[in-house]
Amino acid sequence: MKIGLISDTHGLVRPEALQALAGVKHIIHAGDVGGEKVIDALREIAPVAVVRGNNDKDAWGQQLPGWLALKFAGVGIHVLHDLNEIDVEPAAAGFQVVITGHSHKPLVTDRDGVLFVNPGSAGPRRFSLPVTIGYLMLEAGAARAEIQSLL
Repeated sequence: MKIGLISDTHGLVRPEALQALAGVKHIIHAGDVGGEKVIDALREIAPVAVVRGNNDKDAWGQQLPGWLALKFAGVGIHVLHDLNEIDVEPAAAGFQVVITGHSHKPLVTDRDGVLFVNPGSAGPRRFSLPVTIGYLMLEAGAARAEIQSLL
């Protein structure tokens, strides 16, 4: 199963992001969405799970959950915007994957058997950071992730 990962869109729906996400089975948005139009565009591709980011301060954004606990293909996934705000020990809580955003810095790393993924930012370019999305591939209870540059 291939899941698309996106974060920090800040209201920008890039055609390159939509094209890169085409064909995924599900999309996870790790916050700083920037409005409902972003989620509407993503839902045209696949079902979307989304968390609130620190910039999602309007009435629509305030309705988003601060974190999500998901399970796909037998893999537990914890989603939140800012990794500094995690309040669970992922492995002890049954999560094999933690997905975050906030920093705009793409990251795929393993920490004590838990896969941590930040898809980076698909929104307006910040400083010299790349514009990226990510993919989470799940198979037979195992997870791996990769980052894809959009520009």
